[in-house]
Amino acid sequence: MLPAPPPQSSPARPAAPGPARPAAGPGTGHRPEIHGLRGLAVLLVVVYHIWFGRVSGGVDVFLLLSGFLITGSLVRMVERRGRVDVAAFWTRLVRRLFPAASVALAGVLAAAYLFLPDDRWRDTIQQVVAAALYYENWWLAAESVDYLANNSAAGPVQHFWSLSIQGQFYLLWPLLVGAAAVIAARSGWGLRRTVLAAVATVFALSLTYSVLATAADQRWAYFDTGARLWELALGGLLALALPHLHLGHRTRVVLGWLGLAALVSCGMLIPATAFPGFAALWPTGAAVLIILAGTTNSRYAADRLLTCRPLHAVGDISYALYLWHWPVLVCYLAVTDRTLPSALGGAYVVAVSALLAVATRYLIEDRVERFATTHRTRLIAPAVALACLLPVLTAAGGWSAHLTAQQKRLEALVADPAHYPGAAALTGETEPPDLPVYPPPAEAADDVPTTYADGCNQDTAGSEVLTCTYGPDGAERTIALVGGSHAAHWFPALEEIAQDNGWRIVNIVKGACLFTDAPQTYKGAEYTSCAEWNRGVMTELADLRPDAVFTTATTTSLDTEAGYGEETVVDGYTAKWRALAALGIDVIAIRDTPRLGFDTASCVAAKPPSDCAGARSDSLAEESPLSDLADAPANVTFLDLTDHLCTADRCPAVIGNVLVYWDGGHITTTYMRTLAPPLETRMRPVTGEW
Repeated sequence: MLPAPPPQSSPARPAAPGPARPAAGPGTGHRPEIHGLRGLAVLLVVVYHIWFGRVSGGVDVFLLLSGFLITGSLVRMVERRGRVDVAAFWTRLVRRLFPAASVALAGVLAAAYLFLPDDRWRDTIQQVVAAALYYENWWLAAESVDYLANNSAAGPVQHFWSLSIQGQFYLLWPLLVGAAAVIAARSGWGLRRTVLAAVATVFALSLTYSVLATAADQRWAYFDTGARLWELALGGLLALALPHLHLGHRTRVVLGWLGLAALVSCGMLIPATAFPGFAALWPTGAAVLIILAGTTNSRYAADRLLTCRPLHAVGDISYALYLWHWPVLVCYLAVTDRTLPSALGGAYVVAVSALLAVATRYLIEDRVERFATTHRTRLIAPAVALACLLPVLTAAGGWSAHLTAQQKRLEALVADPAHYPGAAALTGETEPPDLPVYPPPAEAADDVPTTYADGCNQDTAGSEVLTCTYGPDGAERTIALVGGSHAAHWFPALEEIAQDNGWRIVNIVKGACLFTDAPQTYKGAEYTSCAEWNRGVMTELADLRPDAVFTTATTTSLDTEAGYGEETVVDGYTAKWRALAALGIDVIAIRDTPRLGFDTASCVAAKPPSDCAGARSDSLAEESPLSDLADAPANVTFLDLTDHLCTADRCPAVIGNVLVYWDGGHITTTYMRTLAPPLETRMRPVTGEW
């Protein structure tokens, strides 16, 4: 959200929506409507984020404005000086962008400590560092495609993704224009023609990539610089073409209103899941129309609104307002435990954000700018950068080191089963002392079976049967763990048992895919890759011939309307078990674990563990469906460890100081290991005969 410098200013003027005078289009003189467009864009971002939880297209407008203003500024710099003064350009950006951003990031660190649950501290620290160093978009892109990433709550600096893209653009664009200037000088082509060709090439390549990437993986493309670069390039094309476009007065009036209507309606009509790709042409195209319309001086034109004093006042603080509105919103939602603010609550968020923005603008941005103006030296940029970034990075690094040290002290305590008995505490075998929960809620999403990190679990898209073997090659007995993620989370307990007995475990797991040939769905669509995977699993088991297959016997589900959860024995389970009987393979089928339906780690981080229990009846049948299963083949042994996960009516989130779930339904590795002793006891009807 860093609009570039006004064309009439110095080429080194920063690309930030700070106190800059209203922009002037190339060859068209003063352009006050662009400053109003900047104010309108940030208002749309704030309003849609706070009250509607949607994207508005406002960020896309800022991307286009950055390309428009920076391209024009750099071209004029070359025309005046004969080259791009990269050092001067970046110096101006640093002294204008870093101070406000660093103050906001420091505020986020303080607010995270005061208002956010501790399970969000680690991610917040990582994102603050990513934001300070302008790679937040890549951090978010990596998290968005991580199957085990905990995305239940947005980070307080998540909005820095657009600032990171623009920061990367500011590194690239002077080099692009500079290279074009060299080519133009050596070839005899005109400077503007050469730059136009270079920018048009970037536009075409990036837009093509954006459309393809959005179709292939929208979550990644949303944050991908390559998929967004065309929006900035479009602004550059407009800057180069605008002096040659001469539109009639009435046409400009019509274009202004069309652009304004399209921009305001974008957030209502286009979902975030459509961006970037073709969808981003809507807000950027709307901004193009507004810029083409220019200032008409007509009392009935859209620019009359865009040039009004209140909108210009918002434009003056647009950068700071963008920086502050998101962390204020995130902290408000965390404190109030809401997903969207009320009408009044949203007004409070806007008011606090505006106050912080005004203070940042006049107490930080303006003062740094005045200081830099009176101390003209090439050392001002590194000095400002160090003064701004060093405290933020030092605070983030120190806090992270403190959390790591706490984690190590906690791990030393966990090594003593008397301190962290887990499942043994539920059955009354031991009474643990009052100690912090382990794993810490902030680390819960990482406390998963090692098979995920080893790449042994097939994802929801793939159909290839992945197998990983754990244990000695010469083991006399082999157990195959087969099924979906609710089978996968039993791996740590099975691994403990196998190590004690010298067995092998073969992991054969696919996300959200039950071990059955019956039709399955995933996210409302036919789960064809699961069907193909299941066929491959039977072929693999026929070749492997393990002594036993460990899998789930039922599946649990949440039903908020019925009295008890719809726990069932899935169609096709018994057919699979019979097929394994024909191969001489025993089946150890365990009753599915309960689902709580809410993020237990976040709950425990914010509330006492006793407030984070779920009703046993929410996902489990009152009586196990296995108790009267008449057609089970003789090779199947049923296990039920529900009494090690739930009391008679409640399923706690913390048992024996151990966090039971890392999300709303998957068991942590730490707790699962405490289930190894009772699981081994229940398995003896099968394993005792080996």
